[in-house]
Amino acid sequence: MTGVAFAADPVAGAAAGGGLGAFGQFIPLILIFVVFYFLLIRPQQKQAKQHQAFLSDLKKGYKIVTKGGIHGEITGLTDKVVTLEVAKGVEIKVSRDAIAGALTKEGVPESDKSEAKKIGG
Repeated sequence: MTGVAFAADPVAGAAAGGGLGAFGQFIPLILIFVVFYFLLIRPQQKQAKQHQAFLSDLKKGYKIVTKGGIHGEITGLTDKVVTLEVAKGVEIKVSRDAIAGALTKEGVPESDKSEAKKIGG
């Protein structure tokens, strides 16, 4: 009979629970959110900021590649549109947001080169 009396006593149940109450149940959820923030969200925001800085620093003569895989040299720039020469005498206009990265003289994207340096290659 003491088990039933113990379960019915709210003071004894709170003392046995450790005193954290409902907040204690949310601690693992909060920790998971913090880990996701530092491992997923923050690096993605940093990468987006770097890409935005790259797009604002574009100049004529840069060799770039679009997100669709089109390679070309910048021949004209406006605030929203970039004119690319994809072949001799062939120019297309693309949105600045469609540019994935710059190419070096060797034709390797800058982002791939920096990854190779990080890895040790």
